[in-house]
Amino acid sequence: MNELNELKQKGKVPDLAYFGGGKEFGKVLHVGKPNIGSRETFMKMMNDLLDRGWLTNNGPYVREFEARIARQANAKHCIAMCNGTIALEIAVRALGMRGEVIVPSFTFVATAHCLQWQEITPVFCDIEPTTHTIDPEQIERLITPRTTGIIAVHLWGNSCNIAALEKIAKRYNLKLLFDASHALGVSHKGVRIGNFGDAEVFSFHATKFVNCFEGGAIVTNNDNMAEKIRLMKNFGFDGLDNVTYLGTNGKMSEPSAAMGLTSLDNMQDFIASNESNYRAYSRNLLSVPGCSMLRYDELEENNFQYIVVEINEAAFGLSRDQLVQLLHAENIRARRYFYPGVHNMEPYRSNSPSAGLVLSVTKRVTSEVMSLPTGTAVDTGIVQRICDLISFISANSSEIRQKLQ
Repeated sequence: MNELNELKQKGKVPDLAYFGGGKEFGKVLHVGKPNIGSRETFMKMMNDLLDRGWLTNNGPYVREFEARIARQANAKHCIAMCNGTIALEIAVRALGMRGEVIVPSFTFVATAHCLQWQEITPVFCDIEPTTHTIDPEQIERLITPRTTGIIAVHLWGNSCNIAALEKIAKRYNLKLLFDASHALGVSHKGVRIGNFGDAEVFSFHATKFVNCFEGGAIVTNNDNMAEKIRLMKNFGFDGLDNVTYLGTNGKMSEPSAAMGLTSLDNMQDFIASNESNYRAYSRNLLSVPGCSMLRYDELEENNFQYIVVEINEAAFGLSRDQLVQLLHAENIRARRYFYPGVHNMEPYRSNSPSAGLVLSVTKRVTSEVMSLPTGTAVDTGIVQRICDLISFISANSSEIRQKLQ
């Protein structure tokens, strides 16, 4: 795309190198770049656990991490896991889900895989246009005699319509599990996420604002379910040589827990950085036509973890995909989320070829949404430059479109 430098020669480009001609950003700005807390604290814990020789199997750092997540969520139980996907799989199995389970298609593929992996059929439901979370009004028409549960996703850090979902689950005697991978530190009507449905699952993958390298957790207020999950994540062992339940290996390791504790120590700093970036993006993108940001509910606790933008091609002048292409050329690794929708991925595309017929909002959102870099690797100065670039692209979209054809 170096030919776009011709625009600069016409005096239409600010004193910046655009579209690969020189790279506006020397370093690559990734969506989901890990936040790193205190290295000194982390290395101290690493030396301690190496000296102790206790690297896994429910060590003291894992137990401390579980206790702190439970306190943070104001929930009775937290069971730490090796990753969020295994946590979802174990939660599904612990709840006795089978047959069919209703899920959104606009989510990370693990939300559906955790079902299909256990020969449970995901039935895809459309989403609400403003929050991008599952639409309760669409759920009831998808319920059949084979339906045993609902998995709803708190997306971007915005919570689902929990009251409506709980009402449906109670009416039809369905299990209700929340994928809360994006929602640590978030509240719904003043109550922390972690207290809703039968259980909620957090992710602590490296891309999450609090991370354990790889990690996940199930939080629940159900004593019996918590006991069952603790058995299931450790092969069913109840004591040294006593296996009492069918289980697998879902345990979190001590190094992962140490990273998680380091992240929790710095959690408020991470949120403050996210919020500062969010407000800077909001100010700077407000006047860009066809570019609308997803908003957080200021009456609730938020983690401001994602900068989510919808691009209306008619108003912006270019498609979302064309904009992402131009941003990538300048080392801004914007991401299309959750493109192209899980129902368009295998094996679901083959198993349910007509699923998309009832997913009109999902279809639109997957073609318009992108996520922009944030976190501690980004500051308001970088945000300003990213927004200047997006504004420039929109203002010159006619000339740029011709060059892209």
